[in-house]
Amino acid sequence: MQDVSTLVAQAREGRPRAVARLISLVEGASPQLREVMAALAPLTGNAYVVGLTGSPGVGKSTSTSALVTAYRRQGRRVGVLAVDPSSPFSGGALLGDRVRMSEHASDPGVYIRSMATRGHLGGLAWAAPQAIRVLDAAGCEVILVETVGVGQSEVEIASQADTSVVLLAPGMGDGIQAAKAGILEIGDLYVVNKADRDGADATARELNHMLGLGESRGPGDWRPPIVKTVAARSEGIDEVLEALEKHRAWMEERGVLAERRRARAAREVEAIAVTALRERIADLHGDRRLGALAERIVTGELDPYRAADELVAGLTTR
Repeated sequence: MQDVSTLVAQAREGRPRAVARLISLVEGASPQLREVMAALAPLTGNAYVVGLTGSPGVGKSTSTSALVTAYRRQGRRVGVLAVDPSSPFSGGALLGDRVRMSEHASDPGVYIRSMATRGHLGGLAWAAPQAIRVLDAAGCEVILVETVGVGQSEVEIASQADTSVVLLAPGMGDGIQAAKAGILEIGDLYVVNKADRDGADATARELNHMLGLGESRGPGDWRPPIVKTVAARSEGIDEVLEALEKHRAWMEERGVLAERRRARAAREVEAIAVTALRERIADLHGDRRLGALAERIVTGELDPYRAADELVAGLTTR
């Protein structure tokens, strides 16, 4: 067992090993997880969380690295969660995006962590919300969350980030199609990366047209801007930072940021409660109560929905 209070104190001092150990406790669903979250709770709520999503190959890792460089020029401490596909053999992160951001490895003001999805759908790892809390408590002023790159279903980042950035690239054939179902609706900022390629202007125009078709905004509502970048050369990154700051200011002015964070906390509590109920239900396999309910269903005395209500009532009163 590790001394959680010591780890938290060291993480606050910016020691990367302590941050790594805390995130490992989160990922491994350690018995100390509740103690870790209790210790971190008073220290969180200060970081600005930016999610970067999009189809594979649009340059998410390169864009993330360029944003880290830009934020570090401003003197801000930056945390990065790079969510990778899981290896079907080891369950670990398959790509390891930290390799692509190796230029920041020696910077004490940057912490980069690759996390495996471990089969979790939606583009994020199941432990991402708690890992974000760790980085927030460790003093990261900006946290960049790079999703795995799964296409149309990769919308979960919108529920975890303060600002969601959707990246596209020209010449990918179905770039806009991948954005249409789901992703197009979650972006607060759209970035057409690799803008030095042919078709970048056409991609931006088509995206702008599609955003207009789905628009139902009133006066003063946020209209997602479209920024063209060449992240490999850091071109357009300052414009991305400017758009991010404008969105943050807009959210703070209208109370949207606080509302998003409340909704995020509510979803986190709900997920933890559902997980706890599932664990209790799993414990019932072979239990006489479950067998008795099944028997009453078979005899027609009870329908499955009423049986489920009785089961849930029994679980919640234990």
